[in-house]
Amino acid sequence: MLDIAEELTRWVEQGRDFAVATVVAVGGSAPRQPGAALAVDSEGTAIGSVSGGCVEGAVYELCRQALADGETVLERFGYSDEDAFAVGLTCGGIIDILVTPVRGGVYPAALAAAAGGEAAALARITEGPAELLGTALLVHPDGSYEGRLGGHPELDRTAAGEARAMLDAGRTGTLVIGEDGSRCGQPLTLLVESSVPAPRMIVFGAIDFASALVRVGKFLGYHVTVCDARPVFATPARFPEADEVVVEWPHTYLESTEVDGRTVLCVLTHDAKFDVPLLELALKLPVAYVGAMGSRRTHEDRNKRLREVGVTELELARLRSPIGLDLGARTPEETALSIGAEIVAARRGGSGVSLTGAHTPIHHDGPDAPAGRIGSVA
Repeated sequence: MLDIAEELTRWVEQGRDFAVATVVAVGGSAPRQPGAALAVDSEGTAIGSVSGGCVEGAVYELCRQALADGETVLERFGYSDEDAFAVGLTCGGIIDILVTPVRGGVYPAALAAAAGGEAAALARITEGPAELLGTALLVHPDGSYEGRLGGHPELDRTAAGEARAMLDAGRTGTLVIGEDGSRCGQPLTLLVESSVPAPRMIVFGAIDFASALVRVGKFLGYHVTVCDARPVFATPARFPEADEVVVEWPHTYLESTEVDGRTVLCVLTHDAKFDVPLLELALKLPVAYVGAMGSRRTHEDRNKRLREVGVTELELARLRSPIGLDLGARTPEETALSIGAEIVAARRGGSGVSLTGAHTPIHHDGPDAPAGRIGSVA
């Protein structure tokens, strides 16, 4: 439900009653991953999505019912091939959906944190005793937490510790707490939704291709910075959609700014005096993606220069160059799409090949895709 936190926070501020249906588990080729949500208020207004349209009507009615009776329910939807008009997933997958009336508790604080771009995790029981279903904890980055899961305090501490680990990794998914750890005589399954600040995209080189890439980066949910040493080109007027425009030598800026395992670095300068010191540093950092623009001749010359300054073959293997996927792109917009597609493929573990005729999964669980079920915690 944190994926629609901004709108839900407004509903809370307006005093609306509402129920939220959240995808808590998936099987097969499901259209949405755990954490995806649809909310319905007492007037019948709906926002969000849990299936891309397949079961939205049925889930809408479940939300209306939850508002009426105040009960939390867990419902499973799968494929129906017996009746073309039956409610089911046409993709053949299975989704479990938790429907919860939202009335106080930790939910308003969780929504406010997510809407404000703060790091927080919402942990909710999705399988276990009926009286515990939907109970929640709000877990902060320092390990502190609010709320109760309704059982033993030890359960709260265990769940908070596990949720904090998922928050640190920026992951959303399920975890199982074993019978001993649950203190309620049976295992419990929790959905942990992590809300973290947007990942960073840093675009080096204030050129026309950068302007198009800024727009693609924002569309993909990145906090986008443009950096160039030339003040005549690096101006907010030229990049109005960028979150930041920095006038500084690229390698100097990269030395001083914060990056992490979700950061993507796009080097569009294709000028050795900028590229070599920048890439020498970038390829040593624990970032998600490093790509550099240029022709194949530029690529070979750049690699030669990087080897001369001590960049190892293992480090060079991390460099995506020439940057982007082979789409036949020519315009800045097409090139930006090519770069964005490569970033998504790297992020999700995709191959980049056409799905037509391919025998590859449509959806991938890449390194920063939603987490799957992990081992029991005693």
